[in-house]
Amino acid sequence: MDIQLKRGLLDVCVLAAIRSCDSYGYKIIKDMKPYIELSESTLYTILKRLEAANMLTVRTAEHDGRLRKYYHITEGGIRRIADFKEDWKEILSIYRFVTREDDDNE
Repeated sequence: MDIQLKRGLLDVCVLAAIRSCDSYGYKIIKDMKPYIELSESTLYTILKRLEAANMLTVRTAEHDGRLRKYYHITEGGIRRIADFKEDWKEILSIYRFVTREDDDNE
């Protein structure tokens, strides 16, 4: 898969994982696991990129005597998910065009 396309898809997946409630790294990975494998190093790179793009904010809170970073989606992150959904319609149309001969041959 094209690395830029995959990068964009992973960004949206992470945003979707925190859309309904604030979350932290381990839980994000756990929530995404049934759908996609994601390493901690990849996740934290994505989280930093999304924070720099103002698509999420970070707060630190104590949990069981340790500090934990919680991530919260912003309006920019919500817009990114909406944009992705619109873009996906076009991608599906392109996919149907590219695979139309496969369907005709079945």
